Amino acid sequence: VHLVESGGGLVQAGGSLRLSCAASGLTFSRFFMGWFRQAPGKEREFVGGITFNGENTYYADSVKGRFTISRDNAKSTIDLLMNSLKPEDTAVYYCKARWSQRVGAFESPDNYTYWGQGTQVTVSS
Repeated sequence: VHLVESGGGLVQAGGSLRLSCAASGLTFSRFFMGWFRQAPGKEREFVGGITFNGENTYYADSVKGRFTISRDNAKSTIDLLMNSLKPEDTAVYYCKARWSQRVGAFESPDNYTYWGQGTQVTVSS
């Protein structure tokens, strides 16, 4: 199984970025997908998640209204559209996959089976 994130970079505060995560080696449409981020010296935190069929999305309060998650099961990809970026959004962003029927809070990074290497997002003030 491989998850590969892309789309990170340097952007000014108030700008936008779209991250993508491409999955292979798994039946993508059966997995709940999550985005997490980790800033230097901080724990990995939940950003948002999307159900296996894309019908439901969930967001951390810190990004609600600014970030949008979508998925394309035909292409085995998920996107994270980030608008109105703030310096505090600076982090390495990871996508993670968990079986849709797995129990346990999807906000916890420990409740995922697969994850990618991450992509750096830097927001300058």
